[in-house]
Amino acid sequence: MARLTLVEQSPGYFTVEGNLTFASIDQQSLQSFKSLKGIDTICIDLAKVGTTDSAGLALMIEWIKQSRLIRAQLRFKNIPDQLLALAKLSGFDETEYYSGSASSTAPNNVNDIHG
Repeated sequence: MARLTLVEQSPGYFTVEGNLTFASIDQQSLQSFKSLKGIDTICIDLAKVGTTDSAGLALMIEWIKQSRLIRAQLRFKNIPDQLLALAKLSGFDETEYYSGSASSTAPNNVNDIHG
């Protein structure tokens, strides 16, 4: 199991490394943004994510909820294909947070979900 690590690269810009699975997501992952008061924009880059399952999608939804609580705009970058497929299966791709395919948002497989 690749341990899940959320690394702050600069204020409000995070990279996720490891797996987004039931086995790797812990309480600390769920509470990631509760202490980020005063940040207007948060970007989470998922390019270094290995394996993912429905817990990964649930964590993304939790991060959206947390960003709304602190009134920050949230953007996900480089969403893995597995998570995009899960979003479509669950209907999450039809919500206001899902912006569509990589080709419609930006080059280099950048997908955005805003919170």
